[in-house]
Amino acid sequence: MNLNVSIIIINYNGKDLLKNCLSSLFKFTKDITYEIIVIDNNSNENVEIVTNKFNNIKLIKNNTNKGFAAANNQGIKIAKGKYILFLNNDTRFTENSIKNVFEFAELQNQSVMVGCRLLNLDGSFQESVMNFPSIWNTITDSFFLSKIFRKSILFNKNAYSFRNLNSPIEVDVIKGAFMFCNSDSVKKLNMFDERFFFYSEELDLCYRFKLSGGKVYYYPFASIIHIGGATVRKKEKFFYKNQFIARIQFYQKHFKGLRFTIIVLAYIFGVLIRVPLYFIFGFFSLNKNYIKKSGYYIYQLSNYPKNLFANDK
Repeated sequence: MNLNVSIIIINYNGKDLLKNCLSSLFKFTKDITYEIIVIDNNSNENVEIVTNKFNNIKLIKNNTNKGFAAANNQGIKIAKGKYILFLNNDTRFTENSIKNVFEFAELQNQSVMVGCRLLNLDGSFQESVMNFPSIWNTITDSFFLSKIFRKSILFNKNAYSFRNLNSPIEVDVIKGAFMFCNSDSVKKLNMFDERFFFYSEELDLCYRFKLSGGKVYYYPFASIIHIGGATVRKKEKFFYKNQFIARIQFYQKHFKGLRFTIIVLAYIFGVLIRVPLYFIFGFFSLNKNYIKKSGYYIYQLSNYPKNLFANDK
């Protein structure tokens, strides 16, 4: 039987999230052939308690936490579907979204990546797409201009996320919570770059995909609930460290010369000014969370990564 979609889910200490994700997926996904590949990144939990309750699931258990990119590549290598869906374990289905996105992809005459509408638990709209980093939008983020002028396309690179779109739109990046793409195209790109351990993997993949001639679409007629940050919410140091490292790594890989120097300085300056700002705000508001956040930004600056991309051609 020809498989329409291979669904790849990475799990790390998210047993309950995975259970809810799979339950909703099986409930709402109809009229399409699919397989589910779960890669567990050395969780402390017994993930088989969840996966054994469902049929059609291939489970790969890693002995170490290989990171998001490397774990997804394990799934890609055994995927048999015409398309691959990279799906976060902190998502839930409320409609037949995979079938809807599949039908849209089938109508295209080229390789595509498709993201759907992401919703918060209360049903409110969640930022679902983003633009590629540039010198300008890095500056607007660093100086809080994107937050002050949230609906301005000039200052907020994600301003179109706030629109009520009634048609598919081509974008730069779809969020990694739901990434639907041609299997062959991803394999031709040599899959995810495993030098990214956590964060910026989908950013890099979308960037390379568009350079290869593919199209990235946001499809507003399908939606899923995305809890967001559930895996790392209780590990703030992990979040801040890897967020910083991954963004610098993206600059190292895709920016050269003076452009690299300017964008890195703009990004680091944004981190620097947040240290005193959050501390002062926390001190006068008696909110220790802001003071803690100030400390995390200092911690970020101590984790500047070695350039793993220096020898790339």
